[in-house]
Amino acid sequence: MTPRCDDTVLAGDGWTQVLRQGEHLRIVDLEGNQAVDTLFYDAHDHRDRYDAMRTIRQGGNLYLTTGAVLRGSSGRPLLTIVDDTCGRHDTVGGACSCESNQVRYSLDKLHMHSCRDTFLLLGARHGLGKRDLAANVNFFMNVPVTPEGGLSFADGVSGPGHHVELRAERDVLVVVSNCPQLNNPCNGWNPTPVRMLVFTP
Repeated sequence: MTPRCDDTVLAGDGWTQVLRQGEHLRIVDLEGNQAVDTLFYDAHDHRDRYDAMRTIRQGGNLYLTTGAVLRGSSGRPLLTIVDDTCGRHDTVGGACSCESNQVRYSLDKLHMHSCRDTFLLLGARHGLGKRDLAANVNFFMNVPVTPEGGLSFADGVSGPGHHVELRAERDVLVVVSNCPQLNNPCNGWNPTPVRMLVFTP
């Protein structure tokens, strides 16, 4: 495998790329317990973006792993997970923002950089704005649903070198925030780098 793209993304940084139909994206959790917040769009029609509810309903599973089809708002497949050494990825925890950090944790967290900031910064390169932000996937993140139907942010289930690999079912725009979150255990209280590889198998 000779990747056409092989980037290391530091904690808190972002990454964006257009995957061509048939290409694979492998995300590697280099040190373990990192959360990789990710948005997906049809590269030619950004209105057709990853739709968590369609993906969950048609897949019959709240969590993503090998075989899961990530669907757009049109219902058409965007990507398929073809390999996964972690086994479970979050679809409902959302992305951290300055506002949510302030509400969830304390007033002095408002200044902290967030995934929403990164999404807006990188999305602007592709003509995306606030209205274009949608539900995201949190690769490697562990957000158990409680018996009462609530969400809890727990220690990750990934480890050093674990990866998830997706195949693009059409041309797909990917926007990633390598989460800088320090206020809950989603990153093991220590955000770390990830590796992004794009290749044709």
